[in-house]
Amino acid sequence: MDLRIFTEPQQGATYDDLLRVARTAEDLGYDGFFRSDHYLVMGDGDGLPGPTDAWTTLAGLARETSRIRLGTLVTAATFRHPGVLAIQVAQVDQMSGGRIELGLGAGWYAAEHEAYGIPFPAKRFGLLTEQLEIVTGLWGTPVGERFEHRGEHYTLVDSPALPKPVQRSPLDPARAGVPVIVGGRGPRRTPALAARFGAEYNASFPPIEDVPMLFGRVRAACEEIGRPPEDLVYSVALVLCAGSDDAEVARRAAAIGREPAEARRNGVAGTVGEVVDRLGALAADGVQRVYLQVLDLADLDHLALVAQEVVPQLS
Repeated sequence: MDLRIFTEPQQGATYDDLLRVARTAEDLGYDGFFRSDHYLVMGDGDGLPGPTDAWTTLAGLARETSRIRLGTLVTAATFRHPGVLAIQVAQVDQMSGGRIELGLGAGWYAAEHEAYGIPFPAKRFGLLTEQLEIVTGLWGTPVGERFEHRGEHYTLVDSPALPKPVQRSPLDPARAGVPVIVGGRGPRRTPALAARFGAEYNASFPPIEDVPMLFGRVRAACEEIGRPPEDLVYSVALVLCAGSDDAEVARRAAAIGREPAEARRNGVAGTVGEVVDRLGALAADGVQRVYLQVLDLADLDHLALVAQEVVPQLS
């Protein structure tokens, strides 16, 4: 099972904070460092010093790390024109030597759009579908050829479809592309998009008991279009709250404003043995990758505990 660290910088973090966590995660052997793509704090916090842009952050981390995978969970389709996004992601992939992954979703947080003057249409699923078509189409167009798209939301005419990512598309290794992560819990349209475009399907913060059902929908959507379901990686994102004993679990839960019992019920939480058991149960449900949501970015010992005490027991 791959374990990745997932952060929420809109809650209050500088680039240096994120760099420290990313480098620690890399040194400890985690598979990836991912961040949300939001521009406004959620809940009661002040969010100081203010938001950091996801793709600006990842560009910096691309040059200041060497092994760890980097990406978003997830970029909102409302934030960037797909042509611009394709250029940004391809460039950061080049800067990282081919370590970038793109999580792309429809966007949901209306308040951050209002706060920064970003349009927030009521219906966004068509927007997301076209963005996936355009971004992957631009990357996959052979050098020297042109890309065009005429849709309801976007029109691209005579595009040189440059630059290209370093990586090859997981869906078609003959073409350039980065792994695309499609997430969500919708019953029909999200599984269809995951089957069509995804290298990975992610269920973010699902009820644990729903995981087999959510994965089953995606597998069925793959079969409907003739794609082997095993082509995809199946992942979840869950809050992390681990400790060497109950007191440490309680302390970490308090630091992130959660109750220990609630964190144990809904996340990867508890003592080392409990965390091992949770991850084992997730693996039995088909989970191949877990994004561990780390909310206290100053607590680097938290990352070390999992890497040094939990991971050796997973094998």
